[in-house]
Amino acid sequence: MQLSNQAIGAIMMALQESLLHQTDIVPVIQGWKLQNSNEGLIVTNPPTVRMPTDLDEEDTSADAE
Repeated sequence: MQLSNQAIGAIMMALQESLLHQTDIVPVIQGWKLQNSNEGLIVTNPPTVRMPTDLDEEDTSADAE
């Protein structure tokens, strides 16, 4: 059994979310529902990444340059 590209992407999304919000990645992965497919193991409920909403003007103006 192998991981599909979708499952690898789900791992990367969970890692980004964990690093961004300084939270534990383990509960996210434990909550995944997995399904076997022709492409390999897939995550049927992949995580979403929430961006912080408290960015100040200085942070957003640096991206525009």
